[in-house]
Amino acid sequence: MRTYSITRRSYKMFLFWLTLTILFRNALCDEKDGGVAPRVLLNDGNTIPSLGLGTFLGFDENGQKAVKDGEVERPVTWALQSGYRMLDTAAAYLNEEQIGNAIRKSSIPRENIFVVTKLASNKQRDVVSAIKESLSRLNLTYVDLYLIHNPVAFKPDHSGFDVIDYLDTWKGMEETQRLGLTKSIGLSNFNISQIERVLANCVIKPSVLQVEVNLNLAQNKLIDFCKAHNIAVMAYTPFGALFDAGDVPPPPRVNDPILIKMADRYNKTTPQIVLRYLVQRGVIPIPKSVNKERIEQNIDVFDFALTAEDMETLGKFNKDYRTVHPSFWQEHPYYPFEKVDKPAPDLFKPKN
Repeated sequence: MRTYSITRRSYKMFLFWLTLTILFRNALCDEKDGGVAPRVLLNDGNTIPSLGLGTFLGFDENGQKAVKDGEVERPVTWALQSGYRMLDTAAAYLNEEQIGNAIRKSSIPRENIFVVTKLASNKQRDVVSAIKESLSRLNLTYVDLYLIHNPVAFKPDHSGFDVIDYLDTWKGMEETQRLGLTKSIGLSNFNISQIERVLANCVIKPSVLQVEVNLNLAQNKLIDFCKAHNIAVMAYTPFGALFDAGDVPPPPRVNDPILIKMADRYNKTTPQIVLRYLVQRGVIPIPKSVNKERIEQNIDVFDFALTAEDMETLGKFNKDYRTVHPSFWQEHPYYPFEKVDKPAPDLFKPKN
């Protein structure tokens, strides 16, 4: 009788390809929406593209950056032309009108574009009215995914914190889905204990959680928890500190030798390696860019697969470091992140 020995390497490769098979078994690669990214099945029966475009412009010395004419509409147009079929926005981003303009001017049928927007943190007492305001700005009759942007709430005039039980807010989210104003509902910036509380009290289960995930912040426990409860994880700030010019955040940077060597081997860029890593982890990245070439490159990650060894190497960069850490909100009772001894200055307020 002949016996076979399995080396550690071959066993790891078997597990790697098994993981990929399981990961993409729900990916609808034959979706006829004209997009590049395969769609993934959500727990409510809807599907979501496995990569999308982020549209938040960030901050400068005056606080949140003002949105200039066409500044978001142009990148969204380039993205749609490049095969993106998911656009991520929020009431707080102040760009919903430009996104709606780009959608209407494109030749892509509305039903083929997955639109994500988020509840304003000062509108948590009237969720239905809030989504109707977003739909008016977008000039759409529905969105595909509506998220509670943050468990931290503010008074309507932004004069300070408002304490609103996010379970009450979730009831309003459920109503938006029942009314057909959104196809799916979910959460953003919630931690495990907060999600558990929602799951224990909801009628409609969250389909998506949007949080920061990148090489610096792996979110392993949170992702495992969401997988166990069939909640898709969407990753904002997927590049972490990759393009940071300072030396405070942990590595890697875009010119890291390990990433460059890996990128050369696959004939890809280092950002493409990072995005592919997230996709293979079962995470849905939403990279933001206003550069046409980078927008095109960021979605070109579905024609190769990283090896198990490469995935393991990239996983070692994790330092549980948050690029987005709004500790200036940490006195709110529903603040979802780790507290610090000295809160950071409020990014939403001018420095001068």
